[in-house]
Amino acid sequence: MDIRMTDCFNPTARKSLIPSFTKGARVLIVGAQGGIGDALIERLLRDPLVIELNAWSRRPINNRDGAVKHASVDITDEASLAAAASALGSIDLVIVATGFLHGTNGTKPEKSWRDLDADQFTKNLLINTIGPALVAKHVLSFLPRRGRAVFAALSARVGSIEDNRLGGWYSYRASKAALNQVIKSLSIELARGRPDAVCVGLHPGTVDTNLSRPFQGNVAPGKLFTSDMAAIHLLGVIDGLEAPDTGGVFAWDGARIPY
Repeated sequence: MDIRMTDCFNPTARKSLIPSFTKGARVLIVGAQGGIGDALIERLLRDPLVIELNAWSRRPINNRDGAVKHASVDITDEASLAAAASALGSIDLVIVATGFLHGTNGTKPEKSWRDLDADQFTKNLLINTIGPALVAKHVLSFLPRRGRAVFAALSARVGSIEDNRLGGWYSYRASKAALNQVIKSLSIELARGRPDAVCVGLHPGTVDTNLSRPFQGNVAPGKLFTSDMAAIHLLGVIDGLEAPDTGGVFAWDGARIPY
């Protein structure tokens, strides 16, 4: 995996963050109203190699004077996914930037098996696993049969079974581990008809968004990223992906995360 970490934090920079898409890229960001999704759109709008930018989200977004093709989508509602996909043309890069960790009703990740709750477990699986799987169902056929193409979904290091040393966070860990399995299976099927395509999970690190805010107290200095930093890191990892990387899960710095 050759990572081209072109960390151009200058907001006016016109250097592409995805130069591996040499012929240009038609991009779809799912979860565009979230912190990372919005930052990805902001960066990609300024990228000279992006020739079309599509955004799906439940809520309206800043449409940047119509520069973004937006569709209202709920990833837990397959009918809305099918409707939005019917308006797509060819897509070279898909990033699913959705996720759920805790609710606004006070629900938190489980510290003990005594905290397990069926509704919370179901919601984690629905948003973190089933939603991205359904997105793949409706968009993978729009990837080119030949040439560079990437489908990436936000996973998490805590979804790694091998790396689990602390326990807890049962439903979130399980939903991300399940997502990693979905990604692996998708990559195998995708390779049969689109051998140049790459399908991966991406761990963005700890990003200063609503999802991580209650859990930032123990983050090491320099490891709490702004959404813009996360977007740059993720695009750098995506740019360095090659066909043999398909099915893997990668951290924000390009390191492979074990299943």
